[in-house]
Amino acid sequence: MRNPKLALSIAIGAVAVAALAVVAIVRGHSAEPSQRSAAIGEAQQAGLTLSLPPPVIDRIYAGPLARGRPIVVIDPGHGGRDPGARSVSGQVSEKELTLTLARELRDALVERGRVRVAMTRDDDRYLTLEDRAAVSRRLNAALFVSLHMDSAPNPLARGGSVYSLSDVASDADAARFAAIENGGSAGAGTGSSVDAILDDLASRAQMTASADLAARLVSKASGRVELRPDPHRFAAFHVLRRADAPAVLFEAGYISNADDEVLLRSPEYRARLALALAQAIELHVATLAGRH
Repeated sequence: MRNPKLALSIAIGAVAVAALAVVAIVRGHSAEPSQRSAAIGEAQQAGLTLSLPPPVIDRIYAGPLARGRPIVVIDPGHGGRDPGARSVSGQVSEKELTLTLARELRDALVERGRVRVAMTRDDDRYLTLEDRAAVSRRLNAALFVSLHMDSAPNPLARGGSVYSLSDVASDADAARFAAIENGGSAGAGTGSSVDAILDDLASRAQMTASADLAARLVSKASGRVELRPDPHRFAAFHVLRRADAPAVLFEAGYISNADDEVLLRSPEYRARLALALAQAIELHVATLAGRH
């Protein structure tokens, strides 16, 4: 073609037309089915909506001067589709009370400023035992405290108790309770003989540290909150074993008992309970720090 300007204009026009065609095709495919019509024989693509779980956020709660302090993981038991025990009045469930107490304990620890705090859940969501323990492992937690409320066929049963990790249960009730809480969860798989020996040594050290923490909790709570006779018990709790840290499961009381329900729903009583737990946690963390 002898006219270069005419040739360039034609080429630019062709490119523009092609671009508009592409845009029209993309818009046609991205429109809702009700906004575009298909040609005869054309297959329409069905829409698919996926409900994705929220991302894992290991939030750390701490005061401005607590940077670098040990992390304590608080685990409010149950949640979501798992309500736990129902109170004798029927007005409140275990999952609600454990979350309320966990928040109060968190706030007390943050205000005192001696540790940093993480929670396995801060809303009404379902978590597996492995989900809960994994928070402790990811954050390399110094302590793991799981909060629960008990229930029993005997309406007179009442008082708090502390459970630590052990391969052998302290009594039949502890074994029964661990079986319920474990919900069929199996222990970790076995590897080589060397790995098994190392795991056994680590587990025994964890059991000893967990028992020490439980003893401190009982000591701080005695005389300040309601405890059952012989409140320190032990059993093979999966969530405690998998936390890879000194870990206890604290049963704050029996919500199947009318008196315990009144106490556990009282902000004043829970404040005393949270303070006792906070003091025991801080003492144990300070003791661990003194050994290093």
